[in-house]
Amino acid sequence: MTELVDHNLVPDHAFASIGYEERPLILPDGSTAEGLHNVWIVLDNPGQYNSYTTQMVKDVILAFRKASNDRRCVAVVFTGAGDKAFCTGGNTKEYAEYYSSRTLEYRQYMRLFNDMVSGIMACDKPVICRANGMRVGGGQEIGMACDFTVASDLAMFSQAGPKHGSVPDGGSTDFLPVYVGIERAMYSITLCEPWSAHKAMRLGMITDVVPALKVDGRWVPNPLVVTDRYVDDFGRIVHGEYKTGLERDAGKALLAQGTVDLSGLDAKVDELAGKIALTMPDCLTKALESMRKHKLVHWDRNRESNRAWLALNMMTEANAGFRAFNDGPRSDREVDFLEVRRRLAEGQRWDEDLVHAVNPHIKPR
Repeated sequence: MTELVDHNLVPDHAFASIGYEERPLILPDGSTAEGLHNVWIVLDNPGQYNSYTTQMVKDVILAFRKASNDRRCVAVVFTGAGDKAFCTGGNTKEYAEYYSSRTLEYRQYMRLFNDMVSGIMACDKPVICRANGMRVGGGQEIGMACDFTVASDLAMFSQAGPKHGSVPDGGSTDFLPVYVGIERAMYSITLCEPWSAHKAMRLGMITDVVPALKVDGRWVPNPLVVTDRYVDDFGRIVHGEYKTGLERDAGKALLAQGTVDLSGLDAKVDELAGKIALTMPDCLTKALESMRKHKLVHWDRNRESNRAWLALNMMTEANAGFRAFNDGPRSDREVDFLEVRRRLAEGQRWDEDLVHAVNPHIKPR
């Protein structure tokens, strides 16, 4: 037998901050494919909703390179630990306590982040985002870099940038218009209002939605979301919108009675990977590469200039926003947006006085 060359950049790398696991490949008839497997890459920071630290970004880059080079791997499943979040983006504690005001450091960090996004889209295997919970901010960006998304119907999709002093220029401004069109993307990216998994499915952003809540032993659709398909009196599609008022209160009560069960999500991911296995491998890879070009044409054009701008922004709005999120109580993690606007209109400089004036919760550094 021919001795095969190891093409990994770092052979035998030990993944300290993420999970890397080979799992059985289940075929559509329920059998297990001998000699083949899927690779699961798991963001393992559930205590902080799987937000990625600098070390985690490094590990993800190497993990996708390793999975891409794995000759027996059919598909890569990218997910998060637990049942609350796939990923909520960059680790705001690290952003607030280390990267704020350090533009050169953040620029180098964004090089790593860009390499992570590019590495996902350069993977020789199809990449399935298993959205097991919140997919927010940078989590939305690395999720959209994947080829498919299968989501728990309790998952929520959202941007966060303009609410917390940044811009989703790590992929969302490039990818989201490709998925849902310019105007819907504009609304989502600027206002950061959450979309349910059902709405994301309706708008064409994800591949499939699977129930994840069990109440008294039976599957129940997300009780916070309108899951009946109908049009309101103004001709608007209501399916997938979050409930409000008393309906939302009732939904929260039902949610509290149930338990989260992601076995159906795992089965749907296995089903998709099994279908992928029954294709010609090189033709599949070429099809992936051709389809990815629709995202890459924007990503490759913008990522370096976006990296530079995001680094400089760490001196101003990101400095205030990330520190407010990190230091404020859970119920009050945003700056006083109107006070920011008033003070800037009066010509005040971005300095510590302004940062503290717009958020009294910020701790001195």
